[in-house]
Amino acid sequence: MAANQTTSRPSSQTDSKTESTARDIAATTRDVATEVADRASAVASRLPEAAATTRGAVEEAARRMEAGSDEMLAMGASFSFGLAIGMLVGGANRILVALALIPATAMGFTLLDRFGGRTNTRRPS
Repeated sequence: MAANQTTSRPSSQTDSKTESTARDIAATTRDVATEVADRASAVASRLPEAAATTRGAVEEAARRMEAGSDEMLAMGASFSFGLAIGMLVGGANRILVALALIPATAMGFTLLDRFGGRTNTRRPS
């Protein structure tokens, strides 16, 4: 006859390890949440200043594009477009390619705006 042998683990030791692990996870989660909240509030407090600085830079860029010559705008748009295409062919991240196309688009629209109002149509007399 085979004797029925069972090994019993102390359940109190297993329970205390589980409780200790759960407490450690909860403490770590609280620390991470506190850190994220602190960083988010720091970013939120700097957001208006960053928006104002960005707005000023965009307005300055638009002013310079409006004041620039047609040749400079065409060269700048061509250079930016060529850079973006080179990055795309070279395997760069598509977000970077899209960012490289922003100046080309802005210069191209400025040129189109300049030439869009001019028409050289003559009416027969």
